[in-house]
Amino acid sequence: MTGLFISLGKDALMQLPRRQFLITTIGATTAMLTGCAVQAPPVTPKEASPSAAEQRAAQQALANQAPKKPSLKHKIALGRISNETNYGRSLLRDSSGDPLGKQTTDLFSKALTESGAFLVFERPDIGKVEAESRLADTKLNLIGVDVLVIGSLTEFGRKEVGATGFASQTRRQVAFAKVDIRVVDTSNAQVLFATSGAGEASNEVSSTFGFGSQASYDGTLNDAAIRQAVSEAVSRLSADFARRPWQTVVLRHEGGRVYVSGGKAQGLRPGLELEVQTLGERIKSPQTGAFITLPGRAVAKLRVDALFGDSELTEGAVASVISGSIDGHPVQQLIVRAQEGL
Repeated sequence: MTGLFISLGKDALMQLPRRQFLITTIGATTAMLTGCAVQAPPVTPKEASPSAAEQRAAQQALANQAPKKPSLKHKIALGRISNETNYGRSLLRDSSGDPLGKQTTDLFSKALTESGAFLVFERPDIGKVEAESRLADTKLNLIGVDVLVIGSLTEFGRKEVGATGFASQTRRQVAFAKVDIRVVDTSNAQVLFATSGAGEASNEVSSTFGFGSQASYDGTLNDAAIRQAVSEAVSRLSADFARRPWQTVVLRHEGGRVYVSGGKAQGLRPGLELEVQTLGERIKSPQTGAFITLPGRAVAKLRVDALFGDSELTEGAVASVISGSIDGHPVQQLIVRAQEGL
């Protein structure tokens, strides 16, 4: 159509009937504007940095890396992760029908397991495990945990933001989530640690003269925002527990061999030297009302000779005494710790 102006010339155009002239002019203008429209690239979700994938990769790399010093994997379970926002609530749905809370709980359990920093035990669906155990006519050997994670989804929502210019428009969908958790010591109900995690996911489309990418409501942004918030909270939780001192117990002492709990997953390796201490006396403090263990006395040093066990729960180490002696000390009154400086 643009070439029609060039071939007809000004005089020829003026001689055309008025209606035909208008049709020709409008058609040429439309063709020119169409040629100016730029097709935007396909819609791609955008996540706040660092993304959930980057956080999971960092956690996995840390889990696969051999610890430089012994690191205790605490036994942990999820007590409650609920949805405390107004999103997804209605008069016909009670707290037991909490799909967003259940989704957050499942994502938390997955992230804790993938972090490699904890021994994770089932609690939210323990009833189903017990039912299956009864069907199989086996006894479920439940193991108590050291800490319980309790928390909720405290912020969640969506919004649309955009910008409009001459002949162009940009539209961005954003989902935001925040989780708050606390870690409770199961021996005395003390809150040991509290933290939060936030996540944001978005996609963006743009158009020129009405041409470009189109995007309807994207429900996957909700999942991505919650997943990133959970991943951030678990990363902070793992970092806090990694700073805690490591210790283990003596399983048995016979002859010149000392069997201790813990193996490769906790950073033990042949040649590593450990210190054996007596368990200090436990005294109830009148000030805090809590039991305080007094410092023990170092009685021997061990060298790890070999490792055994086929899972994190059944791992152990065989060690020999290189100095001092543990003879005459009940194994229940001994603890094993890493030497200072490791």
